Amino acid sequence: MKPRDLVGYGRTPPDPRWPGRARVAVQFVINYEEGAENCVLNGDARSEAFLSEMVGAASYPDRAMAMESLYEYGSRTGFWRLYRLFLERELPVTVFGVAKAMEMNPQAVAAMLDADWEIASHGLRWIDYQSVPEATERAHIAEAICLHEKLTGSRPLGWYQGRTSPRTAQIVAQEAGFLYDADSYADDLPYWDNRYGRPQLIVPYTLDVNDMKIVALNGFTEGEQFFRHMRDTFDQLREEGGRMMSVGLHGRIAGKPGRARWLARFLDHVTSSGEAWVARRIDIARHWIRHHPYQGAGA
Repeated sequence: MKPRDLVGYGRTPPDPRWPGRARVAVQFVINYEEGAENCVLNGDARSEAFLSEMVGAASYPDRAMAMESLYEYGSRTGFWRLYRLFLERELPVTVFGVAKAMEMNPQAVAAMLDADWEIASHGLRWIDYQSVPEATERAHIAEAICLHEKLTGSRPLGWYQGRTSPRTAQIVAQEAGFLYDADSYADDLPYWDNRYGRPQLIVPYTLDVNDMKIVALNGFTEGEQFFRHMRDTFDQLREEGGRMMSVGLHGRIAGKPGRARWLARFLDHVTSSGEAWVARRIDIARHWIRHHPYQGAGA
């Protein structure tokens, strides 16, 4: 068996030394994917079947009009509702931006840049790369970086593929231009990965404090449950101290009116605590590199 790191920081995780002596670093992600999902208009063989209000939807070798419109809600309406929630509270955000999705909505990209949000790369397309040939995935990552730079004026420093292949982490590390990789759910703190010839900082993401659970068979059925889970996660990490919390959002999910109300309640809960450093992921990565630089294999 090839070794996996099942130990991590163990019983003594490091003191992250968050700014302002905050007990929790809280990070909000808005996933911008709409328009880059599976769709025959994009040359795909079948329609999208993942992460929508139609839980367990079928995938068709033709256009799926209901699915397309559910995704379109995210870019047309939901994104802007989330945008206003965060701007009203002057809270920073990281966008996981799929390059082809951003290309289809320059107004949204301009708004992200105007708000000084970090735009990390969410790949070229919002598709499953599990079985995509390595050469194709490498080409897509290179094209995603190029298109991202064209759309935003700078190359992405953060990476999150989401629907990865077994080779994604290696390709990203070897590309050598990403300050952090978020394709991990393995910890409550950043950590270094040295498996691929150079140390790569990992800033883990989340699938449980994520609005995707609202559109999953094992997930939340309404906003109050989502709020309680976010609140309880934050309060537990605040009690422990020295932790990081990620919250994953989508315009087509959390951007719906009823859900946005519960998200707003959580934003106010975090800011009123006085014990949270709300930051972009790139800020957390830079902080970690400065205070916990790579110490070498086995350190």
